[in-house]
Amino acid sequence: MIKEQIIVYTSGTFDMFHRNHLKMLQYARGLGDKLIVGVSTDELVCSYKAPPIVPFEERIAVVEAIKYPDVVIPQRSLDHEQIIKKLHIDVFVVGDDWTGKYDYLEEFGVKVFYFPYGAGVSSTKLKEKIYQNYMEIKKNADKHGNPDIR
Repeated sequence: MIKEQIIVYTSGTFDMFHRNHLKMLQYARGLGDKLIVGVSTDELVCSYKAPPIVPFEERIAVVEAIKYPDVVIPQRSLDHEQIIKKLHIDVFVVGDDWTGKYDYLEEFGVKVFYFPYGAGVSSTKLKEKIYQNYMEIKKNADKHGNPDIR
């Protein structure tokens, strides 16, 4: 079989979907002919960080609705060796917060790109901001006494 198309794979949690998620998918789409996107299951995410705010079924539905992916699949492991071989992936894209983690995929002939999230929006930053705002509202609410009940 002769391969005629470049297959790109990217993956993520895609919690609280935001502009940087969209930019990474657009970037990945531009690197090849077919884009496969893995959305991390709730179980996988909980194995290395706090649970996502948005449940898996909703996160995968959002990613499926976007125009960039050709295929969207559940991602159940952070070890991408099997998926690279099974799907004949040529290019792997992940956020630069994972820099170095997936260099081993190059041993299988896969080009690895770390998308520069930089100082942009992230789900973690959004969660922190929501929590800070909540604590400020709570602090102000706690200063205010209950009205007399008669």
